[in-house]
Parts: sequence; C-alpha cells; structure tokens
Amino acid sequence: MSLDSHFIHRELFAEPTTLGETNTLGSSNLSLLDSCVSCLGKTPVTTSYVALYVSAVIAVVVTVCGNLLVITSVCHFKQLHTPTNVLLVFLAVTDFFVGIFVMPLQFVWLIESCWFFGAAACAFFNFVSFHLTCASVHTVALIAVDRCMALSDPFFYSKKITVNLMIIVATLDWVFSLFYNFALLYCNGFFTHALTLCPYTCLIAVDEIWSWVDFVVVFALPCSIMFVLYLIIFAIARRHANAIRAANSQGNPNARQNDNVPKRSERKAAKVLGILVSVFLLCVVPYYIASVIPGSINAKIFEEVLSITSALLYLNSLFNPIIYALFYPWFQKCMKIILGCQICSPSSSVMHVK
Repeated sequence: MSLDSHFIHRELFAEPTTLGETNTLGSSNLSLLDSCVSCLGKTPVTTSYVALYVSAVIAVVVTVCGNLLVITSVCHFKQLHTPTNVLLVFLAVTDFFVGIFVMPLQFVWLIESCWFFGAAACAFFNFVSFHLTCASVHTVALIAVDRCMALSDPFFYSKKITVNLMIIVATLDWVFSLFYNFALLYCNGFFTHALTLCPYTCLIAVDEIWSWVDFVVVFALPCSIMFVLYLIIFAIARRHANAIRAANSQGNPNARQNDNVPKRSERKAAKVLGILVSVFLLCVVPYYIASVIPGSINAKIFEEVLSITSALLYLNSLFNPIIYALFYPWFQKCMKIILGCQICSPSSSVMHVK
C-alpha cells in the first residue's frame, strides 16, 4: 500500500511541502545517505531474535500451504467449480503470492530494521506488495458483493452469475490493480530516482494527492462496500430465520420447542459475520491509522509503527484461508483427501466433497 510511503517520505527525506509536492533530492537526503549503512550488523542474536524468525517462518509456511490447499481443492474437484469459489481461488492465489514474495522480505526488514536486498529487490517488493494488497482487498469486497447477491436475489444469481463471468470480473480486478499501482509508482518517480536514495532502506516517495487517492481506492471504498453489504447479509439472514420461526409456529403446536433452532442459526450467522469483518479490519485499519499520524511524531518511531502495522496487514493473507475456507466442511474433506494422497486417483476430481 502507498499511503504510508508519502508520510515516511515527508518525515525522513524532506520538510513538509505544499499539496502534491515532494522534495526527494534535498539536503536531508545527503545526511540520510551518510547514515544509512549504520544499520548493518547492529542486531544482537538473542532468544527473542530467534523467536521472531521462527514465528516469521511459521507464518510464511502456514500462509503458503493454507492458500495452496484452497487453490488445489477448488481447482481439482469439479463439484467446487462455483462462482463464489472462483473468488476464493483468486483470493488464495493473491495471498499465496503474498506469502511467497512479500512476507519473507517484510519480516526480515521488520526484524533487522534494515533493508539488505538492494534497490532491485526493493522495486520488486514494493510493486508486488502494492498490487497484491490492492487485489486482495478488492477480492474480499467482491466476495461480499457475491454473497449479498446470492442471498438477496437467488433466482437472478443462479441464472446470470456464472463461473466464466466471475473469472472475467476477478481477472479485470487484477488487471486494474496492476495498471493502477504501476501508474501510482510511475507518476511518483519510483522507477527513476526513488530507489537511489539509500541502499539500506526501501521507502517510497508518494505525493499527498496520490496518497489520498490510494486511501480511497484501496481502503475506504472497498471497506465501506464490505461493511454495508455485510450488514445487508446479516439482515437477510435474520429475516430468513424469522420466517422459519414463523413457519414452525404455524405448523407445530409445540413451536416453542423448536424456537431455539433458528435462534442458533442467527447466532451462527452473526458470529461468522463478526469474524469476517473483525479480522479483516483488525489487519487493515491499524495500518491506515498509523499512516495518517501527524508529522510531529518522531520519524524513527513513526517508521517502526508503520513497519509493524504493515506486517499485520500482510498477515491478513494468513487469516484469509482460515476464515473463507476452513469454516466450510467441504474444505475439511478436501484437505483430508489431498493430505491422504487420494487426489492421485484418476476419479478423484469427481468425488463428492459437499
């Protein structure tokens, strides 16, 4: 994401400027270049240091393997070829790449407080992380749209929303994310002078206008859509539960005995909705709160806060396969089949997993 980059740039590289202006080649950069090598060899090897690396490795492995299981399950078993599951696959692919390309570099940078990988890796890291984070957030919003349509108008959804249509929509979202983030970085000089400031840090200079555009496109708009649609989903689920309760009351003189069943359904729907929204916001909101901290805060503390909240943002890729897949019984069955190597049989793709 890019909102933090503008504020990091303002704090570390330049004095505050007018709207839309940045000072990337000022005298403050000279002092930064003089001191940027001081981060090498400073981190002592302690128990907590080793524990951080072990935790990082576990997070990366779980992210990669969990999302790979989702991708394999949905792609292999024909019974799972549904429009909703297409979005789950795109989300899992996005999060898989986050686990492969972004999280390892981010965790090393966070633990060492120093960028060891050079300018080329910095360019790759920032472009990929910008694109994948944007695509991931938008896909989560698309899942909310998909579920809301399926509940609010099942007839239209079953007739008009097909697997091929969902593939096209999700692909267009990926293409939009690629072009949008390339334009954002290109218009802010990322591919020219932005990577020559210091070889031991990986900061981006983004002007204020682009920062707020990015804030709206990648955070405010999709999160607002998710929040509103999940409220609608919850209202629909509650209305369905009330209808079931009313039908039971009319058809069963002992309706009070069955009254607890729809109530349990309501609680379950509320619980899943709460998990979906809460975990996503827990990972995303702290990053953006940190991004808009006033410039009066100490620059070093500000950078550390942004690094930590960025790591939390990427950990959403670890939680997504758990939230969107592990709660489904079919995924648990697929996981047993895959881990038991039954997937190797010729007829495994047509097995019933639901």
